[in-house]
Amino acid sequence: MRYWLLKSEASTWSWEDQVAKGDAGEEWNGVRNYQARNFMREMSLGDRCLFYLSQKEKSVVGVVEVCAEAHPDSTTDDARWECVDVRAVASLATPVTLDRIKADPRLSEMVLVKNSRLSVQPVSDREWRIICEMGGVAP
Repeated sequence: MRYWLLKSEASTWSWEDQVAKGDAGEEWNGVRNYQARNFMREMSLGDRCLFYLSQKEKSVVGVVEVCAEAHPDSTTDDARWECVDVRAVASLATPVTLDRIKADPRLSEMVLVKNSRLSVQPVSDREWRIICEMGGVAP
C-alpha cells in the first residue's frame, strides 16, 4: 500500500461531501496538472490518502482510500485527463493544520511543505504515521 495526499477546496468538495458518498465513493476529478495526474495513475486499489482542505482551512481532516484506479475523468472529453475514485475511511479526531505540519521538523521534507500547490502528492510511510498520530487516528 502507498500513501498520498489529495487537496480540495471546501467550497468545491468538502469532507462532508466525501463522507456523504459512502462506500460508492466519488471521482477525484477536475485535476488539470500533469504531475498530479501521473501520481493518480500510480495509485492502486486500497491505497490511502490524506484528505486536505486548502484555502482557509489548510488542514488534513480525513482519510480516504482508492476504490477505483485511474480512468477517464468524466468532467472532460479531453483524453489526457484521468482520475481515481476515493471513499471516506475516517475523520481525523483533530484536524492537522499546515502550520502544525510545517512546525514539526520530522515533516520538513514532506511534499506539502516543499510544493504546497500540487493537488495530488505522495506521502512517505513515516509522514503518514506522523500525520495520523497528530490527527488521532490509527495509521
